Amino acid sequence: MMLNKPLGMTCSRKEDGALVYDVLPPRWKRRDPAISTIGRLDKQTTGLLLLTDDGDLLHRVISPKRHVAKVYRATLARPLDGTEGDVFAAGGLVLEGEDKPLSPAVLEVLSPTEARLTVTEGRYHMVRRMFAAVGNHVEELHRERVGGLALPDDLAPGEWRLLDQDQIDLILA
Repeated sequence: MMLNKPLGMTCSRKEDGALVYDVLPPRWKRRDPAISTIGRLDKQTTGLLLLTDDGDLLHRVISPKRHVAKVYRATLARPLDGTEGDVFAAGGLVLEGEDKPLSPAVLEVLSPTEARLTVTEGRYHMVRRMFAAVGNHVEELHRERVGGLALPDDLAPGEWRLLDQDQIDLILA
């Protein structure tokens, strides 16, 4: 299923506060196998979140070897300086506290303080840390797309929808 994750909800079952699982029908909390998020969005990130009880699908989508694109729209604290796209595309950026460089990412400048970033891996707070590494701060972050599946305009924050097979195929296309 897809969920338009609202601001302030957590993807973990272990944290206090509002959880993404709270918007699902109560009977789904008792499912076996359990419903899990396909990757995570932090509490301050909104947008397309996929959930499944299919472990194989989950691993195919999050595996770095599959290179499934995730597209984010970021609103930044300061104007872009024009060098970020080259830094991200080079594929050599090493995030603080890590030793393995990131895979190449594609930056599309939307305005001086807004950009669309396409990544193919999903490290902890990766998009926020990428912009921090080039001297900027992400004020708002919204995931628009996973693979070929886009968040529909008619899915309001907090609403979810079951996916049909064609939509699942789009994720991995």
